[in-house]
Amino acid sequence: MRYSPSGPDAAAQQQQLRALLTSGIDVLILGSVDSRAARPTVRGAAAAGVPVVAYDQLARGPISGYVSYNGKEIGRLQATALLRALGSNASRIRIVMLNGSPTDPNAADLKKGALSVLKGRVQIAKRYEVLNWDPANAYADMTAAIADLGPERIHGVYAANDGIASGAIAALRSAGVRPLPPITGQDADLAAVQRIITGEQLMTVYKPFAPEARAAAEMAVALGRGESVDAIATGTVSNGSRRAIPAVVLEPISLTAGTVGTVIRRGKYTTDQICTPDIRSACEEAGLLG
Repeated sequence: MRYSPSGPDAAAQQQQLRALLTSGIDVLILGSVDSRAARPTVRGAAAAGVPVVAYDQLARGPISGYVSYNGKEIGRLQATALLRALGSNASRIRIVMLNGSPTDPNAADLKKGALSVLKGRVQIAKRYEVLNWDPANAYADMTAAIADLGPERIHGVYAANDGIASGAIAALRSAGVRPLPPITGQDADLAAVQRIITGEQLMTVYKPFAPEARAAAEMAVALGRGESVDAIATGTVSNGSRRAIPAVVLEPISLTAGTVGTVIRRGKYTTDQICTPDIRSACEEAGLLG
């Protein structure tokens, strides 16, 4: 088994993938940085007889399996929580929509799921596709929205993940917005969990690591043995290059102030990791400290 982390650099990842393929691997589990950029390497793997399992992001090319969470459902959970927080009379409410990176097919599913809840029920005053899910880009987009709309005309923010949420929050703070409007997120980052406890972020979406990693490993072992993954897959997806790709698509969990303790009960974080001295009183109010 070989593991090669590339960070957010698509070019670096392609170099690592080519090195892995020349090293004689049997199966490749790929968490692509850029699904389109990965296509030539995926094709190269297929030509070399190396099956590819796409992990978390649906890479382009002839992949043999896919494991992720239900992106449309994540978007629906985010939008439903935002709509609930905005309350009645939502048709007069303006939100800013900070979608995920245009290079990530998961972002499109999130947006579809969110719009299935929000469209026609709130006014989406500004929409942005945040390149590379970068908090700095989210900060710039949110700053532009504040300048165009005025801070008092932004009643909520749909942020596709926690990094984007952090950029949006920083921009709103910089503009002197108090209190902050409800802001969504995804990934259950530690900082986001802490922001939910302190009231700076409305919610996040928790995607437990273990079942996703287990399914990917099971697919990889089966493919390495030359076996079918149909018994492991719970459905199929299409990536534009190939249809009916065997897939395991898992269901995400919405976390709000009332349910944030889920990440402690399920072992993602300890109470000590979350409840640092600066937010201890907020943790006590949330019932996280006995």
